[in-house]
Amino acid sequence: MSQNPKDILDTMLGYLGFVCEIKEFETGHGLTLQVYTPEKERLIGRHGETLEDIQFLLNRLLQAKAKEAPRVQVDVEHYREMREDGLVQKARQLADLVRKTGRPFHLEPMNAYDRRVVHNAFKDDPEIATWSPPEEARIKRITLRKRIAG
Repeated sequence: MSQNPKDILDTMLGYLGFVCEIKEFETGHGLTLQVYTPEKERLIGRHGETLEDIQFLLNRLLQAKAKEAPRVQVDVEHYREMREDGLVQKARQLADLVRKTGRPFHLEPMNAYDRRVVHNAFKDDPEIATWSPPEEARIKRITLRKRIAG
């Protein structure tokens, strides 16, 4: 098997019975492999779980070959991009409630990647601060609250 992440992913998906086309894109996050397939729902899985698993396995294979291998993001027909946009849009609507009422709002628990997306969306907001419990906390959720000047 070659070192090329695209070829490794193509082989993995082939073994799983997917017929697909994979395109490589360099993004701010590094390499993204965009998968196009007639079975995109099956490949994405419930709430993106299958997609997360495939990305995890690909990165484990790459790092087993070379410890310093950069992480690769796997996406299916821009699913992650659209999901991130929806996540940020929902968080912004809830932030408007926080602005109006002054009361903090707890978002539903989410994975580390989604929490990072939300934190980044508000990092330059002068009025809204985001807060997450420490990594060892059992429930991983973000709290939106009014930023305290100072």
